[in-house]
Amino acid sequence: MTLQHGLVKGEVVIYVAFGSQVTRMGLAKSEQEIADRASRFLKAELKRADVTYEELAKRLKEHGLDETRDSIAAKLKRGTFAATFFLAVLAALGREGVKLEEL
Repeated sequence: MTLQHGLVKGEVVIYVAFGSQVTRMGLAKSEQEIADRASRFLKAELKRADVTYEELAKRLKEHGLDETRDSIAAKLKRGTFAATFFLAVLAALGREGVKLEEL
């Protein structure tokens, strides 16, 4: 796999080459798209870890966040939350990091 980047019409574009095929990895076109990606990512991580919203609320308390099952569900449904919430969820799930291409 080869990564290349450059400017196209004033935007940074990243290309990933797999053998002879080149795939353009698109950047988010809107804030809503970023929110949707982040929300889907956290929901998938919760499912992968088999952690419910109630269990997550308990774990987040250990990281200093006072959340309820309902507040977590609302944040993930609308996709808007602070970076501190995103990072705390990752920490509560035991994730040590995340690569942007995972989003």
